[in-house]
Amino acid sequence: MAYSIPAPINAPQRILLGPGPSDTHPRVLAALAKPTIGHLDPYFLQVMNELQSMLREVFQTTNELTLAVSGTGSSGMEACVVNLIEPGDRMLVCINGVFGGRMSDVATRAGAQVTTLERGFGEIFSPEEIAEALQRVQPKVVGIVHAETSTGAWQPLEEIAKVVHASDALLLVDCVTSLAGAPVEVDRWGLDAVYSGTQKCLSCPPGLAPVTFSPRAVEVIERRQSKIASWYLDMSMVRSYWGDSRAYHHTAPINENYGLHEALRLVLEEGLEHRFARHMHNHRALKAGLQAMGIEYSVAEGQQLPMLNSVWVPEGVDDSGVRSQLLREYGIEIGGGLGPMKGRTWRIGLMGEASTARNVLLFLAALERCLLDQGMSLDSGVGVAAANAVYRNGE
Repeated sequence: MAYSIPAPINAPQRILLGPGPSDTHPRVLAALAKPTIGHLDPYFLQVMNELQSMLREVFQTTNELTLAVSGTGSSGMEACVVNLIEPGDRMLVCINGVFGGRMSDVATRAGAQVTTLERGFGEIFSPEEIAEALQRVQPKVVGIVHAETSTGAWQPLEEIAKVVHASDALLLVDCVTSLAGAPVEVDRWGLDAVYSGTQKCLSCPPGLAPVTFSPRAVEVIERRQSKIASWYLDMSMVRSYWGDSRAYHHTAPINENYGLHEALRLVLEEGLEHRFARHMHNHRALKAGLQAMGIEYSVAEGQQLPMLNSVWVPEGVDDSGVRSQLLREYGIEIGGGLGPMKGRTWRIGLMGEASTARNVLLFLAALERCLLDQGMSLDSGVGVAAANAVYRNGE
């Protein structure tokens, strides 16, 4: 029987308002299609240099060891953990969602003696409770999530960094969802190892993980007594490829780096402050519209991420039914809850290129139709009107 070759890729047009990936700018897509060249070609080495420079600006750091790991955001997490942790090291991991739990799992696999500090999904940690845990555990590394994608909770870091450093520990931070959508000030806050992903507020397809390590973290890596558990993620070798020596380590994903290069250019052309303000403005408009429709956030006031809005599914409404209708009839993707929030929350992303007034208003109108079809009683257009009031008043 003759083999039937599958049809060529013809992906549908979607409006990506879930927890990631986000919409990709046409300039990034165009960059991805540029000619592939060698990973040691002089032009590609120039691209790498420029990538490092732009990443330092977006991370707000002067850290020499700043680069894009060849892998998705989870590879950034593993890179930070396995480079700082040696078997038997104590690590304190703060868990208030799925990704804190994942960090704990990675640390355990790296041989750490892991102690967890836990909060309910959607809650955040105080500096005082972390200080108490530090005194009790005396860890080498503290891991925490800045923007918990599974819950929409926004964790303040500046005071926590102070108490962590006072105990002589290193602070490792997950900024996968926050980078380029909210302030991430690595040097001013004193963050020692930070990782992110390209597919959230950077609005680049998944495939690379920006990371940065402080001089303190680099010193820890250089003083290790044991080999780093992952050859591929060993920063002592990878940094030689990204550094002056250009020592071959692996074949970098050339075109993915082109895409990130253009995505970073877009971020810096807009300006970080303007970009943060845009994300916050659209978050406030969405929030006003949802609350006018009787939909409440699952995270406390003042702790809600502007780029990842987690809300309670209204009573009597079918979670998956609404999400399926949004995708089928309007081409809009939103996310469902994870862990104990599964079936109870929606996660609505306004990340990077997807954070626009157009998307906010379109989503609210489409959601109204879905809720009406579910039998929910709503005044016509109330959500769109409330969001428009925010936009009109410039709040």
